[in-house]
Amino acid sequence: MRHRRKVPKLSMTRPRRRSVLAGQAKALILYGKVDTTPARAKATQQLVERLVTWARRGDQAARRLAFSVLQDKEATHKLFEEIGPKYQDRPGGYTRVLKLGPRRGDGAERARLTWV
Repeated sequence: MRHRRKVPKLSMTRPRRRSVLAGQAKALILYGKVDTTPARAKATQQLVERLVTWARRGDQAARRLAFSVLQDKEATHKLFEEIGPKYQDRPGGYTRVLKLGPRRGDGAERARLTWV
């Protein structure tokens, strides 16, 4: 049953889903945008919103929580030193999902996850 489950399964096992979403969150933090499918973009958006909220808090416990998700020192540093302070006065909604055209190879829907 799906009771109280917010993140979609995305046709993946739990470890693979965590790895994919963490990788996309890391790419968004380091490069500023991610092109992916709409479902993955929305799932990644939920994770990134939580990470930025932790970065706004800025304490050591929040930094450790963020590192446990990202597993990358550079991404964690950028999240807490640049992105967190940038959105300090914003109560939420740090990212947006923009629809793109279909992918040329197989016609799959695409979306771009970017910062607001």
